[in-house]
Amino acid sequence: MAASSLNKVENLSGSLSQRVYQSLREAILSMQFPPGTVIRKGAICEQLGVSRSPVAEALARLSTEGLVDIIPQSATKVSCFSMDEIREASFLRQALEIAAVEKVTLERTPKQLAALTRNIRMQELLIEDKDFVGFYEADEEFHTMLMNFTGFNGVPQVLESVSLHLTRARMLVLPDEGRPKETVKEHRAILAAIKNQDVDAAREAMKSHIGQLIPRILPLEESHAEYFKP
Repeated sequence: MAASSLNKVENLSGSLSQRVYQSLREAILSMQFPPGTVIRKGAICEQLGVSRSPVAEALARLSTEGLVDIIPQSATKVSCFSMDEIREASFLRQALEIAAVEKVTLERTPKQLAALTRNIRMQELLIEDKDFVGFYEADEEFHTMLMNFTGFNGVPQVLESVSLHLTRARMLVLPDEGRPKETVKEHRAILAAIKNQDVDAAREAMKSHIGQLIPRILPLEESHAEYFKP
């Protein structure tokens, strides 16, 4: 386990167990700790400079999210992918994002349009720099902004919760040649529909965009079989 990949708790906020949780969760979702990675509490404690208690609390929380498997008296491992869970997550995300983009399309403001436009420009710059990690973050921000623009405070958290299993798998997909540029093109189609307040076009653009995930993730089950449950 590459504990050195962990973000230092001093850089995070919240209680100590919350900060340990954030650090581990970030490493798991970014695929720094890929599926199957054995997480050793001692190594985590040493790297982060904390006692075993906050580490145990953090791992218990990650277990409830399905991100780690805790085997009593044995080991704790980063959970492997399940295509059933990924398909379910894609289904839920698509339903939520389509509902959100329909609402935003009808109610969008000039300030919101400007924010979405700036985000897409940033995506393009990050692609030029081949900064795929930065692009991934900007991509996620685009979708989070749409959730925030619905005006419902709990919607962004719901999206994050249902997307956990997709988030990790997408980290393997984004570096694929040509995919980032295609993603930006799809985002621009969504933005154009929102700008024109064309609800039908916005719905179809989002449906098509989210619909790209499963076909691109499926080949990973063969090329990265070690990451998937049998």
